[in-house]
Amino acid sequence: MKFENYQLRAELVETLRQNSIEDCTEIQRESIPHVLEGRDISGLSQTGSGKTFAFLIPLFDRLLRSLDQSSMDELDVQRRYNSWNKGHFVLIMAPTRELADQIHKNVLLLTKNTTLKSVLVYGGVEYAAQTDLLSEGVDIVVGTPGRLIDLYKNHHLNFRQIKAVVFDEADRMFDMGFKEDMVYILQRAPKDRQILLFSATLNFDVTNTIYRFGAHPVEINVSKDQVKAGEVTDEVFHVGDADKPQYLLSLLKKTNPKQTIIFSNYKNNIEKISNFLNKNGVPTVGISSLLTQNQRERVLEQFKNENESNTLVATDVAARGLDIKGVDLVMNYDLPDDAENYVHRIGRTGRAGAKGTAFSLVSDRDVMALGRIEDYLKQKITIGWLDDTSIMKDFIPMTDDNYRKHSSVRKTGLAAVKAQNGNGPRRFDNNRKFDKDRPRSDRDRGSQGDNRGETRNDTRGSSQPDSRPPQRTYDRPETRTQQRSEARPERNERMDRTHSDAPASGQTPVHRDRKSGRHQNQNKQYQNPNQKKSSSAPTSFKKNYNKSFKKSATGKSSSSGKSSSQKIGTKIKGFFKNLFSKD
Repeated sequence: MKFENYQLRAELVETLRQNSIEDCTEIQRESIPHVLEGRDISGLSQTGSGKTFAFLIPLFDRLLRSLDQSSMDELDVQRRYNSWNKGHFVLIMAPTRELADQIHKNVLLLTKNTTLKSVLVYGGVEYAAQTDLLSEGVDIVVGTPGRLIDLYKNHHLNFRQIKAVVFDEADRMFDMGFKEDMVYILQRAPKDRQILLFSATLNFDVTNTIYRFGAHPVEINVSKDQVKAGEVTDEVFHVGDADKPQYLLSLLKKTNPKQTIIFSNYKNNIEKISNFLNKNGVPTVGISSLLTQNQRERVLEQFKNENESNTLVATDVAARGLDIKGVDLVMNYDLPDDAENYVHRIGRTGRAGAKGTAFSLVSDRDVMALGRIEDYLKQKITIGWLDDTSIMKDFIPMTDDNYRKHSSVRKTGLAAVKAQNGNGPRRFDNNRKFDKDRPRSDRDRGSQGDNRGETRNDTRGSSQPDSRPPQRTYDRPETRTQQRSEARPERNERMDRTHSDAPASGQTPVHRDRKSGRHQNQNKQYQNPNQKKSSSAPTSFKKNYNKSFKKSATGKSSSSGKSSSQKIGTKIKGFFKNLFSKD
C-alpha cells in the first residue's frame, strides 16, 4: 500500500516523494484510514515499525484541510476539523526530551512544503523562546508533560483549544510518573478532541485512563504473535559481575560493529563504562540524565554522525523511540528491571527491516530480571558462549576515577597521604585563637584537618607569612599544663580566685547565684584565721562561748548549762532509782 492511495494533500505527497517515502508499513496501513476519519486510536506495534508517521501524516492532512475553510470539496469537508480557528492546535506528548525532539524533527520534515507552524517545548532550555513562538500562533505543539502544564498555568497555552492529542509511548509516561499529568491535560481538553495512543507495549491502565474521558479507540495490534522485532537476534552471556567489563570489551572486539548502543541501569555507571572503553581503544560517548539538555543533544548528534565515536553508553533515556539508523548492535550491561524496557532497548537495532544483534551480560544480580523478561517474551533467550581465545586478557581494567579522586585516604591508605603533602594527619589545636579579621574559609579550614596550626608561607597572593602560631607539640602532661597556663594567664588567675579552698588575703569568698547571676558573699561571718579576731564580734557570741567552756574549766556547771542529752539521762536515772527503792 502506498501513501498516495489515501488521497492525501498534494503538499504531503510531494514531501514524501522527495524523501523516498512511498510504501506504508503495517501499522501505518492499519491506522491511517481511521485517523483520517476522526476516530480514536490505540495502536500497538513493534519498535521501529513506523508508528510516528502513522499518526503524523493523517493528522497533517486533516490540519491542511481545516486551514482551508473556503473549500467545499467533499473530501475536505469530511476530513477537516469542525469549527477550526486560529487558536486551535494539535498536541503531541512524549515521555522524554529526546523522543520529543525526534518527533519534532519528523514534524519539520513533513511540513517543509506547507504553511503549518510547530513548536517544541520541554524543560532544560530557554523558556522565553518557547513562549515567543506560542504567542505568534502555532498549529502543532510537541513537548513533555511537565513543561506543557507549566505553560498552561502561566497562560501561554490553552488546553481548551486542543483538537487532537497524541500520546506517544504512553505506557512509558505512566512508568515515569506522568499519569496524573495526562489526566490533568485530558480534564481540560474539549470532549470532542481526537485521542491517539501509540506504543510498542500498552497496558490496561493506559487504555482505562482514556476510556474514563469518553474515548472509544479502535484497538490496533500488529504484533500479537511476536513482541520483539523478528529481525533482531538476541543472546545472553552468563558471567560474573566483576567479569562484565572483560566480556563487554571482548564482544565488541569480536563483532566489530559499526554503531553500538550499550545500556546500563545506573546513570553513575555511564562515565565509568565510557572511560573504560575509550582507554581500551573503543571511541565512546555517554548520555544520561546527569547531562544538561544541550550536552545530551550534542552527544546524540555526535553519535548519529559518521565519525570515530560509534559507541554510545546510555540509560533508558535512549531506549524509547529514538530512530538512529545504522545501529547494528545493542548490548545490555545490566538487564532492565522492567521486561518491557528490554523490548524497547533491543528495538534500537533491526529497524525498518534491517538485521540487528542484541547481547546481554547476565550476572547473579540480573537473574530475577532475566526470568521476568523471558516470561514476558513467552520464550527462552538463546545463551551465548565465548571461547577462551575470544576473551581478551590484555586490557586496561575498569576503575572508578571519581571514587579514587575523593577517597584517597580510604583507597590508598595513610602512606599515600603522607607522600602527597609530607605530613600525616594533624590533631585539633585547643590553643588555637582565631583571628576575626581573617576570612572565614581560612579560620574554618582547620576543622577539617587541613594544615591546622602550621605556619603557611603561601597565604594566597601575599608574600608575608601567616600570623598564626606554629603547631604545638604534645610531649609530656606537664608541658601541656604549662602551655595552657602561659596561653591564658587571665583565665587562670580568675579560675584560681574563684575555685580555691580559701580566699585571698583580705577577701571574702564569693559564689555566683544561679538565678540572678550575681556574685554574693558565701559566709559573711567568716574571718581569715591568719588575722586577729576583731573586737567588734557580737556580745551573744561571747556569752555562748564562755558558757560552753565553763564546766571544763571549773568542773561545775548549772543545770541550765547542761545539754539536752544530759538532762534526759538524768531523768532516766532518777526514774529507775525511785522504782527500785519502792520495791
